[in-house]
Amino acid sequence: MAGTLAQYSEIVGEEVIDHLKQLAKTLSGARVVHVNSTRQGGGVAEILSWLIPLKNELGLNASWEVIEGDESFYQCTKSFHNAIQGNHIPIPQHLLNSYEETNQRNAERLRSKLEEADFVFIHDPQPAAFLKSCPGRKGKWIWRCHIDVSHPYRPVWKYLRQFVEYYDASIWSLAEFAQPLSHPAYLVPPSIDPLSEKNIELSNLELRKVLEEFDIDPDRPIVVQVSRFDRFKDPVGAIQACRLAKSYTPFQLILAGGGATDDPEGDMVFQEVKNAADNDPDIHILLLPPDAHRKVNALQRIADIILQKSVREGFGLTVTEGLWKGKPVIGGETGGIKLQVVNHYTGFLVKTPEGAALRIRYLLKHQNKIDEMGRKAKEFVRENFLLTRHLREYLTIMAAVVHNSSERIEIR
Repeated sequence: MAGTLAQYSEIVGEEVIDHLKQLAKTLSGARVVHVNSTRQGGGVAEILSWLIPLKNELGLNASWEVIEGDESFYQCTKSFHNAIQGNHIPIPQHLLNSYEETNQRNAERLRSKLEEADFVFIHDPQPAAFLKSCPGRKGKWIWRCHIDVSHPYRPVWKYLRQFVEYYDASIWSLAEFAQPLSHPAYLVPPSIDPLSEKNIELSNLELRKVLEEFDIDPDRPIVVQVSRFDRFKDPVGAIQACRLAKSYTPFQLILAGGGATDDPEGDMVFQEVKNAADNDPDIHILLLPPDAHRKVNALQRIADIILQKSVREGFGLTVTEGLWKGKPVIGGETGGIKLQVVNHYTGFLVKTPEGAALRIRYLLKHQNKIDEMGRKAKEFVRENFLLTRHLREYLTIMAAVVHNSSERIEIR
């Protein structure tokens, strides 16, 4: 269940909530529709599940819709995801046809709601072609890209660009991701909800139960990586780092994650990870259901170190989740992880399994450094990556788009 504004004020202060109310007052009653590709699994779905109730509490009329597709549609959109993050993947015409037909069919299903809305937020490439099928739209349409588009495979980006070019604005997580488009572009990093089941405090009893359930030894150090089983998250690289480091300093590695309805490669990657682990008793591979939020929370809390050995990453909410729990994070030096892991301050940035292994060994031998980085990490998240900051920036952009502001917006 999402938190209320009163509950958030206890964490971020009344002044932050007052600021949100002032911004929302100018948008009172506005009909806002968010569209993405799944209701469960992945950071976008999590953020929307937290964001929509808060927008409604602030007086907006916000709702959330999901595009529905078949296997060929998800094969196409997974190829989009891989290609715009840099893999050279030509996409067959029949999959592109499926993409456009699925968008058209879903847009027709939702047309009256979309065309009447004051604001439509389309998340990522999956429903990006909706706009083309809504010629009678009255409100402002904003394309929100959560993916690392810094070095896209150009033929695929060129194809997608024909759809996103005509939006009223776009939002990106980092400046280096933003592609040149004719409309205003805004930068908004994602966030976590400190009141969600993923991030609330848990009792020691609940933590012990999770240790027992997954047969994890509480007397030996624990390194945890939580993410979907996706090659860009580099779970096999995490196993390689584990093997290099634990010959010097024994510890356990937990790789925990789930699938998502919009990811047809998850099962295949999960099997690759199991093969790489080769039944090593110190490597726990946990396939969790999409709603296992408290277990993910518990695994992050029992960890000594959080690992996110990604080689591409739009943002990586699991990094912020780990930091919020007072853990240092060893993260791949890529995408949004660079925003969150301040090297040598809230954790370490690494490029290779060898680099990750070196930092794991260092931290496990310096408990004082784990404690110091953990304290700094939590405050860094409080200042920069909580949901209230995210909501404030969305409201500001909506106000700017309504008034056709093309000036730089700085929020203080």
